[in-house]
Amino acid sequence: MTDIEIARECKSKDIKEVAASLGISEDNLFMYGHSKAKVLCNGDKTNSKLVLVTAMSPTPLGEGKTTVSIGLADALNMKNKSVCLALRQPSMGPVFGMKGGATGGGYSQVIPMEDINLHFTGDFHAITAANNLICAAVDNHIEQGNSLDIHRVTFERCLDVNDRALRNITTKYGSTSFNITAASEIMSILCLANDFDDLRNRLSNIVIGLNSNDEYVYLKDLNIVGSLLVILKEAFNPNLVQTLEGTPAFIHGGPFANIAHGCNSVRATKMALSYSDYVITEAGFGADLGAEKFFDIKCRYSNLKPDCVVLVTTIKALKYHGGVSKENILTRNDELYIKGFNNLVTHYENIKKFTSNVVVCLNKFNTDTNEEIKLLSDFCRNNNIPFSISTAYSDGGVGASDLADVVLEEINSANDFNLLYDVDLSIKDKIEKVAKEIYRADNVLYTDGVLDKIKDIENNNLSNLPICVSKTQYSLSDDAKNIKIGGYSITVSDIKLYNGAGFITVLLGSVLTMPGLPKKPNYEKIDLVNDNIIGLS
Repeated sequence: MTDIEIARECKSKDIKEVAASLGISEDNLFMYGHSKAKVLCNGDKTNSKLVLVTAMSPTPLGEGKTTVSIGLADALNMKNKSVCLALRQPSMGPVFGMKGGATGGGYSQVIPMEDINLHFTGDFHAITAANNLICAAVDNHIEQGNSLDIHRVTFERCLDVNDRALRNITTKYGSTSFNITAASEIMSILCLANDFDDLRNRLSNIVIGLNSNDEYVYLKDLNIVGSLLVILKEAFNPNLVQTLEGTPAFIHGGPFANIAHGCNSVRATKMALSYSDYVITEAGFGADLGAEKFFDIKCRYSNLKPDCVVLVTTIKALKYHGGVSKENILTRNDELYIKGFNNLVTHYENIKKFTSNVVVCLNKFNTDTNEEIKLLSDFCRNNNIPFSISTAYSDGGVGASDLADVVLEEINSANDFNLLYDVDLSIKDKIEKVAKEIYRADNVLYTDGVLDKIKDIENNNLSNLPICVSKTQYSLSDDAKNIKIGGYSITVSDIKLYNGAGFITVLLGSVLTMPGLPKKPNYEKIDLVNDNIIGLS
């Protein structure tokens, strides 16, 4: 059966029952039918354990972090542990583009998968509306006399659709562009704000442009923050759903990890921790992107820290990063397969720079051979790397039972948590730190104009922010086709200040903040037949 058919056959609980299992009363729910609700306040649990799921460098084939995350939560639930998931909501751009949905797969899914992959509770639409109201207000201010002396506008529009034509547009007020909503500053602000006052403050501190003296102009000067809060009021509350096996799941926010910071909202993670003893969360793409930003941005601003990290790998990914082509990925090639272990080990070593407790998990596919699995298992054992195998895709929570046992053993070990850099380092020093220690680059190059943008940030005394690096997810370098580790330079192609979000976006290579559609987009497979959605995965 397809993912959507499996999800549709599930006999789900009423969301009130799911909430009650956590001790959440109906008074603290804002209902969206029987399958989803917004939760309005935190619980009172303390000293809960947080598990982060990340991965080695991905491939176009998909590695299944979300599937593993859901399976692990279901397995802990089966062991009578108090557990919640805290995940991101998918963006509709990739749903209709190339990647497809992001609610897990097989028998390890969150439901209702159609709603979560599409409009859900309208959070993305609220974020898009708030973002674009800012742009309209900026243009109106300029039209009405420009008393703030806005000389150059830096804040950009957004849309939750892949549309390459919007990468460069011309309006009455000059050249600009659209980001995809998942890469917008408003998305990052909603996901990083700790509470409503913090949300107000972050919105106020958005930089909308520069005046004729190259001084930043802030959103608070437009008197629009109150209206934005009204738009985002309901979107700021986390959404509660469930897995196929009835495990509670908070799904809130959806910043991309290759462009933005790649983690669900701080508010949802803290809410999940306040209602359960164990929380499983996920950071997007490979550990060089999502996990690094989870540590250096999300943890820095929220005082969160993971008690254990699960590093997901697949035999296909190990082959791919060893040099096997996508077309030959199912062909046995032990030499290149073993060579691909280098990518996994690099991510493992990188994570150990932040935290002590790391488990490698093989997300098993039915094409994996026993011989290939043994090579990886023996390698991990010989290098004292905790290792487990998950078959949650085909077996649900039962398939992640051993992973749950390994995590429970590892999670109680002493955990020395560190951040990679001090924010008071210069912008260039922070970039170099991440480039050399995480991406294993030899040096950093800058394209024309980038150093001037760095100078603008420094002159406005805003350089003491963490950096959010945007690059390809398919390689440790800034070149998607370069699977080597080390021996290359990375090139900073642009700098964007997301002062409201609280970070400096550093774009590497040819990364784009508005994706395009592939030759055969997923929207060609999706339809509505007899009031049932088909083709969504």
